[in-house]
Amino acid sequence: MSNPFADQIAQTMEAMHAQLAKAQEAQAELEKLTASVTSKDRLVTVKVGPQGQVLALTFHTTGYREKAPAELGALLTDVLNEARAKVGEQVAARIREFEGVADSLRLSMTGGTELDDVLEPLWSMRPGYADEAEKKKTRKQEEFGG
Repeated sequence: MSNPFADQIAQTMEAMHAQLAKAQEAQAELEKLTASVTSKDRLVTVKVGPQGQVLALTFHTTGYREKAPAELGALLTDVLNEARAKVGEQVAARIREFEGVADSLRLSMTGGTELDDVLEPLWSMRPGYADEAEKKKTRKQEEFGG
């Protein structure tokens, strides 16, 4: 006869290893992530890395020589900010795939038992906890049609 708790631990460990593999894969992808943006006038292209660092700045023409310093500065700032925003969106989308993982692992281990009640005072101290709790309550109500 097998121990149900041991089986539950084994299943949780298996799920944790699977999530760890996914996280390592995501980290490798994020390290290689880039975004490129070309200015509207096709004067310059900026390529940034996953942390917004500039990897390349390419001028396609010599038109930059004819721009006033303030105008060229504004153009570069706009293109850099757009490229950083683009890579930021890609990073956020990849990270969103891991939302709820901790909750599902915890629930698979505790089954939503009295451990939740014991930990509730600690969780409630976390910033933003009240909003999260309300969202979970709303989801459960929607799930059960109530």
